[in-house]
Order: sequence, then C-alpha cells, then structure tokens
Amino acid sequence: MDKHEGRDAGTIRLDDPWYHALAVGWGEGEGEGADPVPAPSSPGGRPAPRASDIYLEVQRSAAFQEVRGRYRRFVVPATAGFFLWYVAYVAAATAAPGFMARPVAGAVNVALLAGLGQFLSTFLLTWAYARHARLRRDRAALDLRWTVFEQEREQERAQERAQEREQERVHQGGQEPGRQRPRTVRGEGA
Repeated sequence: MDKHEGRDAGTIRLDDPWYHALAVGWGEGEGEGADPVPAPSSPGGRPAPRASDIYLEVQRSAAFQEVRGRYRRFVVPATAGFFLWYVAYVAAATAAPGFMARPVAGAVNVALLAGLGQFLSTFLLTWAYARHARLRRDRAALDLRWTVFEQEREQERAQERAQEREQERVHQGGQEPGRQRPRTVRGEGA
C-alpha cells in the first residue's frame, strides 16, 4: 500500500501487481506460429517451473483449498436458500392465489409484500456475500495472488539469466546460435 502526497493526501491505494499485466497465453493457439520458449534452468540444473506449473501448484496448496472451501460454505447454502425462497413465492402465487390476495394494510396484500421481499432478500444476500468475501476470503486470496506474482517474477528473472548466459556464450564463441561459420574449400581463393 502506498500513501499519496499532495492533493489526495490521506488516501491509500493498493498496488495490484496484475493491474497492468497482459493475459499471456489467452487466445494464443499452440500451433499458430508461436515459437515454443525453452524452459530456463534453475541454479540446480532443473528446468524452472512454467506458469502453468505455478498455477497448478497454487491450486493444490492448502491455502487455495481453504479459500475455495470458505467460498463454497457460503455460496451453496445461500444459493439453495434463495432458490427455495423464490420457488416458494412462485408456488404460492400460482397455487394459493386467495392467500396471496389477502389484504395486509389497505391496498397492500401478501403478494406485494412477498414480491418486495424478493428484492429485499436479493440486496441482503448481495451485502452478506460482499461482507463474507471481505472478512473471510479477500486477504487469503490476495496472499495467493502475491505468491503467484512472486513466483512468476522469479521465473522471469530465471529466463533473463538464461538469455544473458546464452548471449555470453555466443559472444565468447564469436558466432550467433544456429549459424555455422562459412567453410572454405581448399584450393579456392588465395
């Protein structure tokens, strides 16, 4: 988090590492002329993890499973409850029109109150979901996001180091990779 100085002093903003990141690999086919990038080596000689490996590792982690579990423990009962409330409203409106037409106060009847209750319950459910996400999942999800960001940044550094080593090797050998020095045939030229 950074604090701003000047006109907006006192406001705090989160620096999201993915805000300006491109969705690399989305919509890019394997065989559409894209040259496969060789996996850089880590200092131990093993190939460095690819982005897909990083995401799979995070998906298998206990922290990710906990975030998903918290999400499911809220969403499944909330969705079932709201669906049952909606079906009960529709069923009562079709099966018990006399009950729904019963006046409560003046021109306000049970159907009108139940219909307004549908809107109210939608807003309450939205508020409860946002509160649950803020209190129970957002911090853990942000920590996971930073973990992935750091791993991807380390992967980029490893790729840069591998490219630098390749360039050093090329400069020491005096030729570009993949190019062979021209051969001279004996007896030709002076």
